[in-house]
Amino acid sequence: MKFFHAADIHLDSPLRGLDRYEGAPADKLRGATRRALEALVEACIAESVDFLLIAGDLYDGDWTDYNTGLFFVRQMARLRDAGIRVFIVRGNHDAKSKILRLPKDVHELRTDRAETIVLDDVGVAVHGRGYARAETTEDLAQTYPGPRTGYFNIGLLHTAAEGREGHAPYAPCRVESLVQKGYDYWALGHVHAREVLHETPWIVFPGNLQGRHARETGPKGASLVTVEDGRVKSVEHRILDVARWAACQVDASPARSPDDVLELCRAALSREVDAAMGRNLCARVAVTGPSRAHAALSRDPDKFRTELCTLANDLGEVWVEKVQVRTRTLADLDAHAERDDPVGALLSKLRWIVEDDVELGKLGRELDDIAAKLPPEYFQAEVGPRIKEIDVVRRLVSELPDYLLPELFPEGEAP
Repeated sequence: MKFFHAADIHLDSPLRGLDRYEGAPADKLRGATRRALEALVEACIAESVDFLLIAGDLYDGDWTDYNTGLFFVRQMARLRDAGIRVFIVRGNHDAKSKILRLPKDVHELRTDRAETIVLDDVGVAVHGRGYARAETTEDLAQTYPGPRTGYFNIGLLHTAAEGREGHAPYAPCRVESLVQKGYDYWALGHVHAREVLHETPWIVFPGNLQGRHARETGPKGASLVTVEDGRVKSVEHRILDVARWAACQVDASPARSPDDVLELCRAALSREVDAAMGRNLCARVAVTGPSRAHAALSRDPDKFRTELCTLANDLGEVWVEKVQVRTRTLADLDAHAERDDPVGALLSKLRWIVEDDVELGKLGRELDDIAAKLPPEYFQAEVGPRIKEIDVVRRLVSELPDYLLPELFPEGEAP
């Protein structure tokens, strides 16, 4: 017996803001969740699975029109025609989504209490409960019934488990509690990174089906589970995404010029292109490290970003979503801070401010007043709305010497 376990499909996720980016493959990315679902359906049919489990967040929220639902129903009809059953629970994103009449053999489990559906032909009992509301903070797993004797028992649950960074703590539960329930497999959803929490029994987050932004990097897909003699034989991660997000970390330490840095970036992007295996690649590039190229990069970062985007075009279906230049000067900052001149006084003052929360708070309020008068595109997305927060101001002040020294000394070094 085989089944697929998927979660967090977020069908027709809007991916807002793509149109602001020059060269962004907006149409391809907006259609990626649909094409990933099609790939999942094709994999189900190719593997002749007995059923498909969808552990919540099938939709990204309530639909703007019915085309989203119609697309899903058409895909489920393909599985019905292939004799493959489907079991769904609602998660926090689709708790209030519309639901069209579903094809035969597509079952949405209840939201008011836990429900069990028994498949006698394959000896499986599927236990599950969807969200009645988005902000579900109680431990739903506690309401699930005990295992059915003589059946392979599956728990279908949308949960943050014991908590995961970046995910709201919905339907929290302890891994040990899931183990003690006595089920053979827990099909979880909500966490977008694939993770195996336990193997006896198997407790699995398959991750989302398709990465949707720069924080959802790497291969995405679903878990193919094979069962023999009532026990899990294998849990395979099948890659089904159609667009790939990647975070390229480039160490500029060996570089002596911006051209050298570009070649290092080319090599990093080429590796990601190879790993994506023909998929659209959306990359965020971070250039870091102490480097002789720092002074030139600091003087004209826009030129570097433009040249990097041009370079990426030569590598195929590659879009550089963002370039972060955070190199550092090779200058000895400690020695500069000891100088008996205005440069030394400035560096000493900055070091003092970094350690003083009161001064950082004052500076943050002043920066916030200035920011309110400037267009939002002047700021990095992660800084703009948070510019008066102490941790953000501390980072900005701590990075200032690396930007100031190239302006004070042409090569970033003291004469």
